[in-house]
Amino acid sequence: MDRRFRLLWTAYALSAYGSGLGFGALPLLAVLVVGAGPAEVAAQSAVGPAVGALLAVPLAPWIERRRKRPVMIATDLVRFAATVSVPVAAAVGVLGIAQLMVVSAVVAAAKIASTAATGAYLKALLPGPELLRANSRLESTTWSALVVGPPLGGAAIGLFGPVTTVVLDAVSYLASALGLTAIGGGETRAIRPRVRAGELLDGWRHLLTHPGLRGLYLNTMLVNGLVMATEPLLAVLLLRDLGFAPWQYGLAFAAPCLGGLVGSRTARRVVERVGTRRVLRTVGAVRAVWLPGLAFVPAGAAGLVTVIAVEFAMIVGMSLYNPVLATYRLERTPDDRVARTLAAWSIGTGTAVALLTALAGVLAEAVGTRTAIGVAGVLILAAPVLLPRARALS
Repeated sequence: MDRRFRLLWTAYALSAYGSGLGFGALPLLAVLVVGAGPAEVAAQSAVGPAVGALLAVPLAPWIERRRKRPVMIATDLVRFAATVSVPVAAAVGVLGIAQLMVVSAVVAAAKIASTAATGAYLKALLPGPELLRANSRLESTTWSALVVGPPLGGAAIGLFGPVTTVVLDAVSYLASALGLTAIGGGETRAIRPRVRAGELLDGWRHLLTHPGLRGLYLNTMLVNGLVMATEPLLAVLLLRDLGFAPWQYGLAFAAPCLGGLVGSRTARRVVERVGTRRVLRTVGAVRAVWLPGLAFVPAGAAGLVTVIAVEFAMIVGMSLYNPVLATYRLERTPDDRVARTLAAWSIGTGTAVALLTALAGVLAEAVGTRTAIGVAGVLILAAPVLLPRARALS
């Protein structure tokens, strides 16, 4: 692979592993350090990303007109500054739920901007045939970070306290920025005319008018939203209702992520054998059929095995599908609209996750945790209907 991509991949890995170590750190700090109650923790988890998505809307056309590598470096430095403010505030005894919300919003907005800039940079950096290979490597890095990061982060919290993983996460952003700096120049000069108001919606216009991307976008919003909406419900079901030990819950979360390595590492070979269209339609449909199984998790060892098996199968499908989708999306998007399209995609899916998570919480209060998971499982079975027809994907 290109030397510049290897450095980009290294920077991405540093950030991904830092985020894996810091997974769930802000809600944990809200409970253990701030003393927040359930309502405040839920608000911090939902409001921060939602506000971050709103803040990211005007950034997309601005990113489109700039060199992408400096934008990527800047977003890492912004996330470093926001994240490192948490342990500083905790050390002097002034950390509060308002600051955690602000940090969550800033990090969410910077992540959307970083994703948009990275995708545009990657498309300009690599020839078309190498895009799938590169996206597969980034996908496998994401899943490997989720396998290793949360268990190590939990151990670090147990040994050194709840602020530890936030510090490690902040340092990872700084290390990523340094890695991106080492790539050097090579980008064309940025153009800087004034951004027009109509350009704010250009990403959505492209997604919703392209016959292939429109169905993929709507399908992804529904699938990702329902899958993520069940995660907090599953935690309640396993830890409170079924009496799982914390280590069992951690194992149930981390072990299935190994499936992410299986799917992402085989994506290129699968595409070579059956083609992009069949992967997007077939794997896109199959990845959604496993979620209903989580509504039937029994107690004890059988329950642990059930959760691991269901999540493993679901993650294999997602990790195979995601890099193929990412490559198709880049190939079907004009070079002068990549950042706006990727930002619109991230904002839409993030908003769907926040909305469906909130609705799932309300439903669980009304009908029970297991029933709410079952409802999400039934709804997700309708997601394959949104996938575009094979002809639209050509």
